[in-house]
Amino acid sequence: MIAPLEELLAALTRLPAIGRRSAERIAFYLLAKPDHAARLAEVIGALHERIHTCDRCGNFAERDLCPICADPQREASALCVVARPWEIGHIERTGEYRGLYHVLGGLVSPSSGVEAEDLSVDPLLARVANEGVQEIILALEPRLEGELTAMHLLRKLKPLGVRVTQIAQGVPAGRDLESADEITLGRAFRGRVPL
Repeated sequence: MIAPLEELLAALTRLPAIGRRSAERIAFYLLAKPDHAARLAEVIGALHERIHTCDRCGNFAERDLCPICADPQREASALCVVARPWEIGHIERTGEYRGLYHVLGGLVSPSSGVEAEDLSVDPLLARVANEGVQEIILALEPRLEGELTAMHLLRKLKPLGVRVTQIAQGVPAGRDLESADEITLGRAFRGRVPL
């Protein structure tokens, strides 16, 4: 293949979930549709100029505050803590939560060199102290890094007297019990609710 096409394929395959075949399909589509390619390049080029992190919570924003922090109808006494901004969208789509968020910027991961000090913990503690937060809801990934992060946050939050909860974790709807591991089943039992 010619060099410019190989450069594009190399750039596309560095994206998550894009293998060589998908990269080729995208590249050939863009070659066949120059107007789409130009628009995509324009949008990508302006991405970091138009989007930054919310000054309050760390979510994606176009202005100083993200739409959630700027919404006076949100319940300010609850903060849902997530690792990354894109996780907020998943929670919002459920329609179950009307509080505010706080983005840590990752999870504690000693194997990757991410320590608790690398995360947005101090701003979280300041929000608890200054914003009348009554409950912190941890919505962190149910794996070792999420558990390490939750333990660190719990140690920091307990002295502040704020209620700390964790989203229920268990067997996803539509899955067989035999396909769930022991940790998942154990969490499902601990998070059970009355009928």
